[in-house]
Amino acid sequence: MEVTRHTPLTDRMSLRYFELPKLPELVNADDILLVWLKLFDAETEEDLAKLEALEVSDMQQAIEAYRYVSATEEFRALERMRSDARRNEASALGNARREEREKWQGVVADKDAALADKDAEIARLRAMLDGK
Repeated sequence: MEVTRHTPLTDRMSLRYFELPKLPELVNADDILLVWLKLFDAETEEDLAKLEALEVSDMQQAIEAYRYVSATEEFRALERMRSDARRNEASALGNARREEREKWQGVVADKDAALADKDAEIARLRAMLDGK
């Protein structure tokens, strides 16, 4: 039973999680799931070439489609925009942190100055009391 809507749940769909860095280095062409996971894990042209060497027809088509899409100018422009957005976000976060740090350093400096003034006042008052 689903908790919020109280509808019955079925076993028609399942989610599976795979940790790509933990995949074995060598895969067998018969294990189609591992072959597809290796495609998602591929980072270099060499990784794609290893998958092509398995001669799995679906994989050949997928790699060809990937190369076609990634070769288009529109794809490159989108990748450039994503990269710029990530860089801008990191820069903005860095600037925000720096500004926040500077703000709090100013607050601490003001508090330190106020405490120094109070210490001086206490010392002056003690001197007056000792002098009586």
